[in-house]
This record gives sequence, C-alpha cells and structure tokens, in this order.
Amino acid sequence: MKNKLHKRNFSIMMLFVFIILIIHPVMAIEETSQKVYDFAGLLTAEEVASLESISNKYSQKRQVDIIILTTKDTQGKDVVQYMEDFYDEKGLGYDKPHGNTAILTIDLEHREVYVAGFYKGEEYLDNSRCDLIREKITPDLSGGDYYEAFQAFIKLSYQYMGVKPGVNPENILFKLWFQVLAAIIVAGFSVIAMAYNSGGRITTRGSTYMDSNNSRITNRIDNYVRTVTTKQKKPSNNSNGSGGGGGGGVSSGGHSHSGSRGSF
Repeated sequence: MKNKLHKRNFSIMMLFVFIILIIHPVMAIEETSQKVYDFAGLLTAEEVASLESISNKYSQKRQVDIIILTTKDTQGKDVVQYMEDFYDEKGLGYDKPHGNTAILTIDLEHREVYVAGFYKGEEYLDNSRCDLIREKITPDLSGGDYYEAFQAFIKLSYQYMGVKPGVNPENILFKLWFQVLAAIIVAGFSVIAMAYNSGGRITTRGSTYMDSNNSRITNRIDNYVRTVTTKQKKPSNNSNGSGGGGGGGVSSGGHSHSGSRGSF
C-alpha cells in the first residue's frame, strides 16, 4: 500500500515537472516588438540589433515604445505628416495599438528631424522636452553619427520620462554629479560640526575680563560726507528668441502628439 502511494506521488510530481518544462520556455520568451525602422539604411545590422535591445529595455521600464524611424523618401509628405501616417498605419504603442509612444523621425531627403510623443509619451515628453532632446542629438546627426544620435535619443527619452511633467529635466538638482557633490559637502560639514563640538563649549567671552563700572566710551566721531546716486539706463531686449521647434499636432487618425522639428 505504501509503495503504491509513493508511486502515485512520484507520478504526480513528474507530471508537474513535465508541465513546467513545457510552459517555462513559453513564459521565458520576452515580449518584444520592432523599435527601429531604418528605411534610409543609415545603420549596420549590428547597430540595428544593438538599438533594438537598448530600446526594448528602456521601453519596458517606462512602458512607452521608443521608436526610431528613418526615410529617404517621404512620398511627398511633410516630415510631421509622414510620422503621423506611419504611427496610424503601424498602430504603434507599448500598452495597445495607437498607445504610449516616443518617436524620432529622420527625413534624410530634406535633412529634417522630428521628435514626438503620443499619449504617455506626449505627457512626459512635451514640446519643451522634445526641443531639449532634438537640440542635444542634432550635432551627432549633422556629423553623420547616426548610431550615437539614436542611442542618445533612447536614453534621453528614458531619462526625461522619469521626471515629473512640468519640471525641467535638465535642472541641476537632477544631475548625478551634483547630488554626489551635495552629499559630500553635507557629510563634510557634519564631520566638522562633530569635531568642533567634541572639544567642549567655550565659555570665555570678551566681557569676561571687562569691568563695566569703570569702562566707558571716551570719544565718538561720526562724520557724514555725502550721498552719491547714479542712474543707468536699462538695456532693451531686442532678442526674439527661438520658437518651440514646431510644436505638436493631431494625426489623421485623431491621435494627439507633442513635437519638435528642426534641420541637421
């Protein structure tokens, strides 16, 4: 009876092991989707594979698809319309078709660049943040260093989406070097304060050896000379400043997006 019970338990255990071996590979398959659409042929196969890996990693952390789109032919469309139509037709989005997306579009034909965000991407990458990203990657684009520019776009998008909307992500308070420096300064002051207090309090003051009954002021001089007031004309501000780089828009499919465009 005991042997039959052991055999039955062993059979049940082996059945569970068998099921796990079948199911586990399926569960282990990481859900990924294409992130790089290099129709302009700006990247090598190795660079595409590397960017796909980086983008999938950061897209999952922010739950926003980070897409790179390049073309040599916009089919007569403006770079913004080309990007919008591509988004509509492909149904891009991390959470659902036409969902959270950050997309960099390169129009090599007209040498234009457009950075945009949809849904959560639009919320966290507003027009001003899109401007910042575009301005940072433009020097690499102008120099033909496309891989470096695309990698920077992915990492900057990830970084900025980790900062609360409405806050300047380039604020010095968010810089790692500043945080480390501040921590060192605070620690240094703490050590100095502890060392100072460890020597005991100083109770002797300037009045300790003064006889207030026999001390007095013997002379006081307070000569007024003159007051000088100068006036300076406030310089006028003739600088118009640069715009937001194109702003956002709405695709023909009705999907709103932020954006920033420029040349390279």
